[in-house]
Amino acid sequence: MTENTLPTRSHRLESDSKRKKRSVALFVRDLVIIFVVALLISFLIKTFLIRSFYIPSGSMEDTLLKNDRIIVNQLEPRLMPISRGDVVVFKDPGGWLMPQTPIARNPIVEGADWLLSVVGLSAPDSNDHLIKRVIGLPGDHVTCCNALGQMSVNGVPLSEPYIALPAGETKVSKDDFDVTVPADSLWVMGDNRYNSKDSRYNGDTPGKGYVPIDNVVGRALVISWPLSRWTWLDDYPDVFRGVEQESK
Repeated sequence: MTENTLPTRSHRLESDSKRKKRSVALFVRDLVIIFVVALLISFLIKTFLIRSFYIPSGSMEDTLLKNDRIIVNQLEPRLMPISRGDVVVFKDPGGWLMPQTPIARNPIVEGADWLLSVVGLSAPDSNDHLIKRVIGLPGDHVTCCNALGQMSVNGVPLSEPYIALPAGETKVSKDDFDVTVPADSLWVMGDNRYNSKDSRYNGDTPGKGYVPIDNVVGRALVISWPLSRWTWLDDYPDVFRGVEQESK
């Protein structure tokens, strides 16, 4: 009886051990699959839908502050048209930004930042991009400034609640200008009008200050960080509503 019982008990313990090992292996396998699938989905979302950027300068104050993090909708302009008033992120058309000196970082930080960038949670290329508000679309006639210090688009003066001006200043641009936006391009300006190197001050670059629509990465939708500043970004359609009517 004893001789028959001992092998049976040993066999049962061995079987239980194998089942446990197999369960652990299946659990680890499932975790790896979930991680890979989540990484793939995040990569696709980052590539085609949305991604994160941080604000490297104060040119969009007080709408956006330096080091704010934003979520960008990449369907615009791929599938959705750009509108006047949109805040857009775009690649340097050439000559807008000073050459960037690479920052040396240890391999662990570099690897972690790369992984986060794959899923759209980090934006190591933010310093190679700019963010401004769209004022003029292809064919628009943009001028500044009238007797009240306002900018006009297609002859319609704009009342711009989003801009920041120095104390006591009413003129929305320090320098006057009169431009007609060429085809497939945009005229963009920072909300911090007296501290923004935008279309007005890039006339000596290859693109003459205009931003090719193909350079636009997407429209900024929301401030995602810090949480105290979480808010949707307005494109102020009422500011430009009269322009739409005038241009038709």
